Amino acid sequence: MAAKKKNKSGKNKSGKNQWADHLTLRAKAENYPARSVYKLEEIQKKFKIMKKNDQVLDLGCAPGSWLLYAAKQVTGGGKVFGIDLKPIEIKLPDNVVAAKDNILNLGDDSLLDNNLRFNAVLSDMAPATTGRKDVDALRSFELCNMALRVAEDFLVQNGHFVCKIFQGNDFNIFQKNVKSKFKECKIFKPESCRKQSKEIYIIAKGKK
Repeated sequence: MAAKKKNKSGKNKSGKNQWADHLTLRAKAENYPARSVYKLEEIQKKFKIMKKNDQVLDLGCAPGSWLLYAAKQVTGGGKVFGIDLKPIEIKLPDNVVAAKDNILNLGDDSLLDNNLRFNAVLSDMAPATTGRKDVDALRSFELCNMALRVAEDFLVQNGHFVCKIFQGNDFNIFQKNVKSKFKECKIFKPESCRKQSKEIYIIAKGKK
């Protein structure tokens, strides 16, 4: 039987998302805009990177699943700030603020108070994929370096950093760089990652 043709949006001719699975359905049922929330859930359960009253920065926060999950973890006096080039189109809790902007502008007083520091910086940023694994991995590496610079600038001492990276030639370089700035550094691939995905997460705890 011939395979159904798919368009650029990831849907076949029947209009169904080719990537939809049980986690996609679960996310919809639990009012999360994307299944990626379960990656952060696994990370949180294993590494405890967020706690009540924390201030959390979410880089590449669209479509907003990580914002919603983080907001539940920091209840009390905690707040979550998200930034993405794409707008957030879902209703956010009162303790969440999202900005449509470039993370390179985080040093701008009009976007973020330069005196504000975070207990955790999360990055689920990923480049637009080209289909060439070497190119995609290089672009991911560049985004990760940007995220790490933000973590250096805005994390409190002993703060935590979570960063997605595509596995490639520069992975070891990035991991070594993170290790030099944090007391602990672990590599983790959540079970909710798609099997064919080259993404992996660096979990760094205790900023030096």
